[in-house]
Amino acid sequence: MAEPEFTATGVRIGKRLRSLTRAGQVRINDGRLELLNSYGSEIDSAPVQAVRASRPLFGPDGKALADLNGKRYQLTLGEHDPAPGEAGPPAARRFIEAVRRAAGRGG
Repeated sequence: MAEPEFTATGVRIGKRLRSLTRAGQVRINDGRLELLNSYGSEIDSAPVQAVRASRPLFGPDGKALADLNGKRYQLTLGEHDPAPGEAGPPAARRFIEAVRRAAGRGG
């Protein structure tokens, strides 16, 4: 199995006002975006080309929106990606760039 192109753990995944998990996982692997709950079970997945990822109009850097299979998910990713010795870019921005890169839309 190949190394995932993007992985974030401890992600709060919600749909509208309902929280689906507070410790979920977002993964881009083999051209698919997968949303997993805290037990590793799939909440939803779709080919990356069919996913729309964006930032909310008004919101902190750690929030992202993902549209999969006609459903909009709100993702709260960690504020910073741990990097040795320095803080990395906000994880939400990295997630959006990873979706665009994997779908071949630049990034």
